[in-house]
Amino acid sequence: MDVLDGAGLEAALGELPGWSGAEDGKAILRSFKFADFSEAFAFMTRVALAAEQADHHPDWSNAWNRVDVTLSTHSAGGVTQRDLDLARRMDGFAGLP
Repeated sequence: MDVLDGAGLEAALGELPGWSGAEDGKAILRSFKFADFSEAFAFMTRVALAAEQADHHPDWSNAWNRVDVTLSTHSAGGVTQRDLDLARRMDGFAGLP
């Protein structure tokens, strides 16, 4: 799996509104906000099932209505297509375009 470099990562982020690159360039980040804890937890459940199916799991935290996500392919040492694919699925589960 190829790791995206600076220019490749910037181009990919241009197609993922709301996502940003980590300072070290080895991950992408996003904070999702929901109406309440129940909606945030439902989102996390949908993502967990998709992540398990893809065998690619996010680093995340939850505080009431917010879910903060960091995606990186640790085995590759940076951001790969797997992260971009999961980011798109997460956006879809959150009802984002």
